[in-house]
Formats: sequence, C-alpha cells, structure tokens
Amino acid sequence: MTKIEPQPGIMRIKPYVGGASSVDGVANVIKLSSNENPFGPSPDAIEAFQRAGHELHRYPNTDHASLRAAIGALHKLDPARIICGVGSDEVITFLCQCYSGPGTEVIYTEHGFSMYKISALAAGATPVKVPERERMVDVDEILKAVTEQTSLVFVTNPGNPTGTMVSQAELARLARELPDHVLLVLDGAYVEYVDGFDGGARLVDKYDNVFMTRTFSKMYGLGGLRIGWGYGAPDVIDVLNRVRGPFNLSMAQQDAAEAALHDRDHVARCLSENTRLRSWLAEALAELGVPSDTSCANFILARFASADEAADCDTFLQEQGIIVRMVAGYGLPHCLRITIGDEASCRRVAHMIGKFKGGPPGSKLMLLDEDRLDDEAAT
Repeated sequence: MTKIEPQPGIMRIKPYVGGASSVDGVANVIKLSSNENPFGPSPDAIEAFQRAGHELHRYPNTDHASLRAAIGALHKLDPARIICGVGSDEVITFLCQCYSGPGTEVIYTEHGFSMYKISALAAGATPVKVPERERMVDVDEILKAVTEQTSLVFVTNPGNPTGTMVSQAELARLARELPDHVLLVLDGAYVEYVDGFDGGARLVDKYDNVFMTRTFSKMYGLGGLRIGWGYGAPDVIDVLNRVRGPFNLSMAQQDAAEAALHDRDHVARCLSENTRLRSWLAEALAELGVPSDTSCANFILARFASADEAADCDTFLQEQGIIVRMVAGYGLPHCLRITIGDEASCRRVAHMIGKFKGGPPGSKLMLLDEDRLDDEAAT
C-alpha cells in the first residue's frame, strides 16, 4: 500500500502553542499570557456583533469593501490596496504561499513571531533565522543574510516578545537596500500602542516590495474574532486575493471590526491606560532587580538572572493564580513576557514577584496591602 506523504517541510513544523488560560486547582486566574486588551472591545463592536447574529443564514460579502473603506479612511490608505484575513496570521500565510516555496528562503529575526517559520515551512521554503542585537532587530544582520534565494523578510515592529522597536530610519534603510526580488513584510500587530507611528505605510507607498500587516486582536480587543489586514502594492494584493478564500471573514467579524475602528474614545482610553500601567509595572519590577527593555507594546519582557529563576517565578505565579508567558521557545529562557492588564492585575503581579524575590525593605511594593490587592483582583 502506498504511503501518503505530506509536503516537504510540514513535519518540521512545531505546532504553535498559545498562552495558557487556566491553572489546575485555581478557579479565578489573572491571565497575562496572551497580550489581550484587559478592557475588551468597544461596546459598539459588541453591539455590531450581536446585530449580525440576525443574519447568520446569509453568506458574507466576498470583498470586505466596507471594512476596507473604513480602514483606508482612518489611516489615509487606498482601500484597493488592502486585504483582510482571519487575523494577520492568515495574511502571513498568504504571503508565504504566494511568494515562497521550495528553493526559496524566508528571513526572520532571532526573537521574531514563530508563525513566520511555520508558514515558511508549510510553503516548502527554507526559514533563515538571523541574530538580533540585545533583543533589537539588526538591519545589518538581515542584509548580510539575503541571497538570490531570499523571497521574503519578516520584521515585527514593535517586536514580540521583546517589545523593542526598530527606528523609522532603520526601516527605511532596510527597504532601500533590499534587492527588488525580496518582499519586506512589516508586521505591525502592536503599532497602535506607538502614538504617531504608521507601521510602515509610507514605506509601502514608496517601495513596491514592502508590505505591512496589522490586526484587530490587540488594541481593538477582538482577538476572539480573528481579524487582520495587510497593505501593499496593487500587484501584490491582486496575487494574494487569488488564494484568499472568498468567504474568509464572516459579516459578524467585518461589522464588529468596522465598529471598533470608529470608536476612537475607546482606543484612546486603552492606549492611555496601557502607557501608564506599562511604565508603572516596568519601574516596579526594576526596583526588585527584574529589568526590562523599554516596551512599545502592551507587555513587558521581564528579564531574570537565569532560566531557572524565570521558571521558578513562573511556577510561583501560577500557584498564586497568575499566568504569564514563558518565552524559552523564542530564545529567551531567562525571561517572562507579562501582558499589561488592568491596574489591579498589574499591582497583583508586581506584588507577587516582589514576594518571590523578597522585595527590598521599604520598597513601594512591600508597602502595598496584600488584602486590598486580593480584593481588587477579585473584582
């Protein structure tokens, strides 16, 4: 009997593992492992999603015209150059499916999003990992790795799980110096947390071989609906639409995303609170001897003295009902990625890391009232 074999590269894929959401024996956990918006989606998005429930027997439109128009209006982009997907992950898959394959190479950076390697292998391409410099994307290392076989370069900016950011000048240099046969993909899942940053849209307008991806999963709080989009040259969008399923987004997804875009007050509140609490948490942990790089996202990457200390702290936090993210799979075994939650959650995780570390006498963490924190975390 003939043995059925998968495509080359498939069996090299290690399935993606998301952040944990439960702890055995703990009823109410504080989940800070998946970079979710603690304030949830806009009430307008929830209402739009509920209204869409009355039309579940209807097929959705195939062109996402209204959503693309709303995205274009907000960001001053041509809607005809926008493609929507089931999260930006699907757009990344389209890019690898269309522009890589056997005999090609896909470059990604040392601590970059794991879906780049997965999507490259699924397309039969060879993933090429290049070093970062102190958890920062190194443009020179990327350029050194480019060969005639290179088809795609993926750069997460701001980075995940690092939270660090490549300057616009360096991005422009990378776009300028890459050969024409290489498509540079700027993954902007966390762009909304950087005030005034366009995610690379102007570079897309200037260079035909630059593409930008974005998502509704982070700032807009719609991770459960899986909605993303990309912006690129007309020829690239045409190619991607040829492999995109005609009904890849439901009307509920499209309507909720469009409503979320329009609620700028909700976005402004989420940005303000994230900025405030991110600074507080980073400073509080630094006081305990747990440093982190300046984060431009909705999490911090807390660095411990060793991989063992990070693992022990993770275990201790789970025992207290707090879930953060181990990132050894991203080459950072001595780090924990901690999502910025609401104020009670941030204070709780800082307090418990303080207990784990034996916080310095007189520190502001040691002065927090534990019973009050328990009450806040339960609300």
